[in-house]
Amino acid sequence: MESNGMSGKHGLEGDADLQFMLGGGDLVKVRSKSWQKNRFFKLQEDCKTLWYESHKTVRRKQTFAIDDIASVRRGRQSEGLNKHTADGLEDQCFSIIFKDRTKNLDLLAPSGEEAKQWVNGLDKLINNMLNLNRQQNSEHWIFSCMRKADKNGDNMMTLKEVKHFLKQVNIEVDDTYAEEIFKKCDASNSGTLEGSEIKHFYNLLTQREEIDVIYGDYAQTEGQMSAGDLLGFLLREQREQVSMQDALKLIEKYEVDETAKQQKRMTKDGFLRFMNQEEGSIFNPAHKPVYQDMHQPLSHYYISSSHNTYLMADQLKGPSSTEAYIKALMKGCRCVELDCWDGANGEPVIYHGYTLTSKVLFKDVIKVIKEFAFKTSEYPVILSLENHCTIDQQRLMAHHLISILGDALVTKPLRNVTPTNFPSPEELKGKILIKGKCLKKVNPSLSNDGVVEEGTVSEEDEAADCENGQKAKPKKSKIKLAKELSNIVVYCKSVHFNSFDHAKEMQAFYEMSSFKESKALTLAETSATAYIHHNTEKLSRIYPAGSRTDSSNYNPVPLWNAGCQIVALNFQTPSKEMHLNQGRFLPNGASGYILKPEFQRSLSSQFDPSTLSEGPWLQKKTLNVMVISAQQLPKLNKDKQSSIVDPLVRVEIYGVPADNAIKATHHIDNNGFNPTWNESFRFQIHVPELAMLRFVVEDYDAASQNDLIGHYCLPLSSAQNGYRHVPLLTKRGDVISSAGLFVHLMLTDAE
Repeated sequence: MESNGMSGKHGLEGDADLQFMLGGGDLVKVRSKSWQKNRFFKLQEDCKTLWYESHKTVRRKQTFAIDDIASVRRGRQSEGLNKHTADGLEDQCFSIIFKDRTKNLDLLAPSGEEAKQWVNGLDKLINNMLNLNRQQNSEHWIFSCMRKADKNGDNMMTLKEVKHFLKQVNIEVDDTYAEEIFKKCDASNSGTLEGSEIKHFYNLLTQREEIDVIYGDYAQTEGQMSAGDLLGFLLREQREQVSMQDALKLIEKYEVDETAKQQKRMTKDGFLRFMNQEEGSIFNPAHKPVYQDMHQPLSHYYISSSHNTYLMADQLKGPSSTEAYIKALMKGCRCVELDCWDGANGEPVIYHGYTLTSKVLFKDVIKVIKEFAFKTSEYPVILSLENHCTIDQQRLMAHHLISILGDALVTKPLRNVTPTNFPSPEELKGKILIKGKCLKKVNPSLSNDGVVEEGTVSEEDEAADCENGQKAKPKKSKIKLAKELSNIVVYCKSVHFNSFDHAKEMQAFYEMSSFKESKALTLAETSATAYIHHNTEKLSRIYPAGSRTDSSNYNPVPLWNAGCQIVALNFQTPSKEMHLNQGRFLPNGASGYILKPEFQRSLSSQFDPSTLSEGPWLQKKTLNVMVISAQQLPKLNKDKQSSIVDPLVRVEIYGVPADNAIKATHHIDNNGFNPTWNESFRFQIHVPELAMLRFVVEDYDAASQNDLIGHYCLPLSSAQNGYRHVPLLTKRGDVISSAGLFVHLMLTDAE
């Protein structure tokens, strides 16, 4: 089935790495030291699918889509390759990391040069997929489905194949309609569709009536949009602060018809292309890079944070892995947790104490942190140490931290002066901070001179709260602490929280407390203003209750409302709470740092999220949201051809209690391809700076719980007005390339 001249290559024709992959080659699939099997891998001609030979009795040939790959890592940079291959094979190793799979595909090439070609080629294809706009991804997906429906590969479609294709693209139509659309396209009356007839069929199927209406309203120049028409659309509908020059740039950038471009006009195809780009997205492209002031004290930012980072699954018997740290850091997480215990052969290990979770070497975790800490964000990483080790292994922990992290590790105050406040994320770029216990100093400053060789400190953090839900040491027990480990705790000294008054009088800015979720939520509800004042100068870390043995998460929003910075979640668990976290840290370059609103950074602020007294935080707005349509929602049961989704859309607001609201459309039967709702909702917003906007698309089920199709979340302050496309993400937070919502938003001052 021809794809109208489109292929997965996108400008890579003739590329040496691509040609090598199209020819295929032998790779060793590595699962363990004893299971290392030779397999033949080959890129398919569509350049969007990788095929490999399998020795399974059921499926001897397997494929996976390039779009399913999250990243490719060169070298022994997965836990499996690090454990099961020799150091000398570093250049020959690479790993394929999948979006929605836990397991990586670890591979060993015959030579370093071949490994380089596979990695470079896959990277080029992945980047091309990312650079495609939604319209192009949509076209590729549709033509791919057409090829699958063309069972005999003759580049013609019979009526039976058309019906099969419609089910593949998630739309249920009755036989009469299928015959009607088929006859309309079969101009030659041959009983098959081919060539231009297939193109006509595609155009009928993908026609966007809502886009036609919008375009028709503004295309006032011989049926096309002049630069002035486009400017009118941008000013009136999109509420953008733009000029005629901006409109002309958009025509030059997105118009596909050369004649129209020369006339400085935009055709409907150009308009659709423009609307599917980031300029037409709900997420403000100006907020995509780092755009906030990064020179304020560390305590003035929300910090993306992970709890029990080492776990891949539950808290009782799940595996611990260095891979979990890599995944968290690559998602922009800036505070990771290390639960440290004595290990065999004198080497400290990380695992969930008093449980059956597996163990991983402390030094291996530090190595991957060194490697991956700053690949997504260059801003500081905090290592939250839960230290249960004996003195000798603590000394080895300190040695590993210093020797492996090198200059990245902060071991003394910046500029060698005693500070009175936190340095900024900008000052700490590329730096790693240690959060942990610290012995009392002879001099009450951050200088570590004069520390005794070793001593005892209280153990009142998570372990003392029986955080793992199992038998643990009594509260406020004492542990011995080595000087070497104490000395590298500079800006994040762990201390017990007594009260806000006590903290105000007795606690230095660098002394921070950890709060179990129930304690933190109580403080946020009963003493919000005091908590906000506390969090203007000091850091607070929140962690999940010990009863969450399934690694579930708590709602982070009330804690952000109280100005808490390090609201630690179980990153390994896809959930609404993690979706909110992903949305919160979506802007500002995915740096893992978001500047808190000014009223959460001032000691004079009287902000209380529950009472909403008059103040600069109170900016009453009305948010009108029209859910117009969706495009190419994925099938949930891909193995069952007749399974078509019945989609509905929920629009949710999360923020201060007065702003929380959920509204939903009706469901549409048997249409995941191009459902249309045209339903409007109105929300009253009191504190827009704290509000989060979330879209959820579900498959309606009258008999049981609805299934998630896709979601998207972002701060309301980063949402653009007007007609906007909303990308959709999987449960684990990966983009569904061809799917999306089309909505109209308008945020205005409340009357």
